[in-house]
Amino acid sequence: MYLALYRKFRPKTFDEVIGQTHITNTLINQVKTGQVGHAYLFTGTRGTGKTSCAKIFAKAINCLNPQNGSPCGECEVCRAIDEANNIDVLEIDAASNNGVNEIRELREKIKYPPIHGRYKVYIIDEVHMLTDSAFNALLKTLEEPPRHAVFILATTEVYKLPATILSRCMRFDFRLVATDLLCEHIKNVFDQLKVKYDYESIEAIAVAGEGSVRDALSVADCVVAFSGESITYEKTMEILGKSDRDVVIKLAQNIIDADLGGVLETINEIYNSGKNLIALGKEITVYFKDLLVIKNCKGAQQMLNVSSETFDKLKEQSQKVSVEQLIKYMQKFSEIEAELKYALSPKTLIEIVSLECASLGNEKKN
Repeated sequence: MYLALYRKFRPKTFDEVIGQTHITNTLINQVKTGQVGHAYLFTGTRGTGKTSCAKIFAKAINCLNPQNGSPCGECEVCRAIDEANNIDVLEIDAASNNGVNEIRELREKIKYPPIHGRYKVYIIDEVHMLTDSAFNALLKTLEEPPRHAVFILATTEVYKLPATILSRCMRFDFRLVATDLLCEHIKNVFDQLKVKYDYESIEAIAVAGEGSVRDALSVADCVVAFSGESITYEKTMEILGKSDRDVVIKLAQNIIDADLGGVLETINEIYNSGKNLIALGKEITVYFKDLLVIKNCKGAQQMLNVSSETFDKLKEQSQKVSVEQLIKYMQKFSEIEAELKYALSPKTLIEIVSLECASLGNEKKN
């Protein structure tokens, strides 16, 4: 049976977790010192390592021979948890077990000490899905938990949790993973799979992941399935259904240079290649916003979450256009996003707006 890449390359130790050192270092120190809390809250965007860290931590605090704060992965406790045979570590999906009866049952079972390890660990995923009565039942357990019990609550929507729950947990906020880190991770995955690739493909996959390791690996899975053992940028963009970034840069430059002929030629080139013009409208809006960020923010590269190579290209182009122009470009393209979905001719609509934006540059010249 084929195993998806995000499952096959799920981290097994804290060292393998990407882009969350502010969290993993804390958890490692707690394992080393034995100062384990009774309730943890892992919150953040999907695919950033919340559940993976919860499972690693559950293994580490029960491991018979922990290595540098991480589980050894070889002792009987680690193997049992990996094979889901250890009843001391329970993972509960709050989306489908969100009632008060499930939490009451948990409260009854938690009284009994662990069988194999030192702690009973309850990982409650998507905890924000619990009902109000279930939260109240959970609160009583969090207030006076048995010494052998550890709760790890994971959620993507922390604002839905009651303040009474939040105040009883040690909170960890998982961040979006930087594009450069995602690129390195995808390279390592492809190297292990012995798949050939080019840098542009790696970056396109990482950008498509939008800071989520799982999403990036899911995209990589699709690209490998489509391309086989040799991945090219063209094949990657075909899977993503997006316009070639170089073409977006070209169109942006045509608009900035007030090159009306170039605008029409570039849009025609994009249209003839079969690219999605609705996606193009969104991409060009975001692109001008990226240039605006570069012109106004000191930490622009970190904010945009792009590689150093791409950032240098954007910075060079941002120096050729004013802030006022960029704001007008963004306004005009964002106004037609909804219209593009229902337009009889998206190409004509894109052409009109692009020419209007390019004409703004001509007005400045005149």
